Amino acid sequence: MLRTLFERIGLIAGGFPGGIHPEQSKLTADMPIRDCPLPPVVIMAVKQHIGEECTPLVEVGQKVLRGQKVARAQGYVSAPVHAPTSGKVIKIEEHPVPHPSGLGRLSIFIEPDGKDAWDRSLEPWPDYRQRDVGELRERVRICGLAGLGGAVFPTFIKLVRDQKHPIHTVILNGIECEPYLTNDHRLMLEQAEQIVSGLDVLMYMTGARHGVIAVEDNKLDAAERMHEAASRLGTAVSVHVLPTRYPQGGEKQLIQAITGREIPAGKLPMHIGILCQNVGTTKAVHDAVLLGRPLTERVVTVTGDAVPNPGNMNVRLGTPMRFVYAQHGLETFDGLHLIHGGPLMGERLPNVDVPVAKSTNGMLAFTTDVMVEAHRRPDPCIRCGHCVEVCPARLVPNELASLCRQDQFDKSQDYGLFDCIECGCCSYVCPSNIPLVQYFRYAKGEVGKINRERIFADLSRQRSQARDERIAREKAERAAKRARVKEDVSESDGGPSSP
Repeated sequence: MLRTLFERIGLIAGGFPGGIHPEQSKLTADMPIRDCPLPPVVIMAVKQHIGEECTPLVEVGQKVLRGQKVARAQGYVSAPVHAPTSGKVIKIEEHPVPHPSGLGRLSIFIEPDGKDAWDRSLEPWPDYRQRDVGELRERVRICGLAGLGGAVFPTFIKLVRDQKHPIHTVILNGIECEPYLTNDHRLMLEQAEQIVSGLDVLMYMTGARHGVIAVEDNKLDAAERMHEAASRLGTAVSVHVLPTRYPQGGEKQLIQAITGREIPAGKLPMHIGILCQNVGTTKAVHDAVLLGRPLTERVVTVTGDAVPNPGNMNVRLGTPMRFVYAQHGLETFDGLHLIHGGPLMGERLPNVDVPVAKSTNGMLAFTTDVMVEAHRRPDPCIRCGHCVEVCPARLVPNELASLCRQDQFDKSQDYGLFDCIECGCCSYVCPSNIPLVQYFRYAKGEVGKINRERIFADLSRQRSQARDERIAREKAERAAKRARVKEDVSESDGGPSSP
């Protein structure tokens, strides 16, 4: 409480308001990344990012190569999908995806042929500094890159050069503040050179003069490794070690912790001249530009008290999670609770037969005893104010949750509903065990539904109005035509006789 007060009145510089210090449980921090074998079938959902769903480009029976585009982007906020291995398309139908609803999405099923042959249509660009930045941005787009830190926002959109808001600093997010997850930690240890190369690409594309690699002090070995790799770029890049604190990996919280600048509500990092990218996404930028390889795999942490052999694994997108768990000794799921992502911001999965997606940074499995302890029956709010103290967005979570519970969606937006980053700090400290974040997610979904219905109604109204105007216009044109014909006939009847 005192820390938050001192930060708000300016006695403590830097940092961000709120935050918590949960038990880290980084069980897999010392476990090197292993490659996951190819499964019998990969299942590629045609939407694995924020934005519009993609459209399949392949047909059943068609043979594909690894890295071949199998679904094209639709609309601006979209990213294409690529085959994670070579093989044959065996079916295209709906299949459950990693989502707590358990609902399905159109998916492309590919049976691997074991050759893992690459599509070589994209030329490697090791001379990327001789390329136009527009070409590089297009390469990032067609390679299907999306944020691998959890948000899954199409990467190319963040790389637009805006003359009104030039980028002066690129921040690489190596914080990984979620408990249990260590995939970014291991990536920084094992592939630091590729990450730094990706950072150089981003700095060239955006015109940034400075680069910062942010790492928390619970992974000093990764900070040292990144410092060694960054030294070849000279003084333009520095490694910034921050005290371990959740949710420091949030984009706005990280920028505030490093620069001391707060991003205004409704604004983006670009509005203060900063680009923030996850280290996994940055490594994918290296692969896309320097190697000509689309996004077909990612590193996933598989852990939890129910996993016999936890670890970090490089997994092809589309690999069934049941198959991945089996590689870690977990084959029976009766009575277990599965989480997609981290324990604080992740989502519980009702089905293990879902594929790994671009958003899959963690696969957690817990026994019932652990989950019961973490999710006890909620009690009435006691107005203790703990949720207010830890909120990094300076919201009043208990009041906001009350509005959401009563379906007062307009008023909830006045209380900053969409400023909530769903970090879970409020739920974590609540002595009454109220699932505050779930109320916020529910309200956001309902607001989105209402807005979509309003847009549909407005479009329907516009179409109906246009139809009425067209009918009235055609009616007037017909009436005018009949009047002209009548006038012509009248003049013909009253005119002089023909000789």
